[in-house]
Amino acid sequence: MVTSLLNEDALTASSVVANRAMNRERQLTGVNSYERELGFRPLDWLRARLTDDDRRTEKTRVAWLDLCCGTGRALLQAADALRTEGLGDATRLVGIDLVDAFTPRPPGGNVELVTASVVSWQPSGRFDLITCVHGLHYVGDKLAVLTRAVDALTETGLFIADFDAASIRRPDGQPMGRGLTTALRAAGLSYDARRHRLACHGRREILLPFRYLGADDHAGPNYTHQPAVHSYYQPGS
Repeated sequence: MVTSLLNEDALTASSVVANRAMNRERQLTGVNSYERELGFRPLDWLRARLTDDDRRTEKTRVAWLDLCCGTGRALLQAADALRTEGLGDATRLVGIDLVDAFTPRPPGGNVELVTASVVSWQPSGRFDLITCVHGLHYVGDKLAVLTRAVDALTETGLFIADFDAASIRRPDGQPMGRGLTTALRAAGLSYDARRHRLACHGRREILLPFRYLGADDHAGPNYTHQPAVHSYYQPGS
């Protein structure tokens, strides 16, 4: 095991985390976009929820939570599109990022951009869509974020995130491997190893059998070819 694992506070001060740029300027659609990375159109997902007969009857807002949202550009672009379609008041868009480098926006509206760690931040309410585009690569307790995210979904909501299973390590430094993916699938999450994509349909309360030990910010590049963070866990705890 790496002898000097970092806790969450120390990790937030790491140069690897502070200088990350994977999701900083990503658009909602196009070449460098959420649509491309996640393999579906978030805006279409929100529109489908807004036109659902049950949702119209309940008159509740459709909510999208974007973890590690960067500048929040994708959320703001979605808000502009929904407002143009007359759907702005029916939606709630929330972005969380460790760095306060959000795109300037006019006051009011349906977008909330919050400066906080996704590990410690507590969501308010339920969300129809929760996304995390490449943000988990720089998080210490990745499994705690996943657990909190799927618990914050609505009963028909979707959580989808880029996730590198190889970044979850045993105390001896080896990847957790099949033990991790088996536990995730047993908890109701799906993992696409080829696309490095994790998903969950519908709210779940899960308890994964791993105890967090700390993080290594000297793990080097992952499959994105960018420096990332390995997270260490004790299995069976």
